[in-house]
Amino acid sequence: MGITYIVGRVRGPSGEEEVRFLVDSGATYTVLPEKVWKRIGLTPMREHEFVLADGTTLKRKVSECYISLPQGEGHTPVVLGEAGDHALLGIITLKILGLVFNPFKRTLQPMRMLLI
Repeated sequence: MGITYIVGRVRGPSGEEEVRFLVDSGATYTVLPEKVWKRIGLTPMREHEFVLADGTTLKRKVSECYISLPQGEGHTPVVLGEAGDHALLGIITLKILGLVFNPFKRTLQPMRMLLI
């Protein structure tokens, strides 16, 4: 298994930033580093408790932003990272954009869309 990154842009009320995301098909939500979400002017809308792969639980605030990737763009919920949190591209954002991660080619590609 390899590590795949993709460069995208996120936009909020105060601006736009380029972000290098780790594509993490095991992560539910997209995470923005603290310095990024603060620069683009995001504010918390709610807070959730998350469980990490090792069983650790933590609380993080959640907001929404506009995301642009080479394969598509749209609005998505994002976890507002804290100090030390890195940018992750999660499956909710991929599904919203109609994308799936191909682990063999390590690329994002259009998903087969079902209307059920």
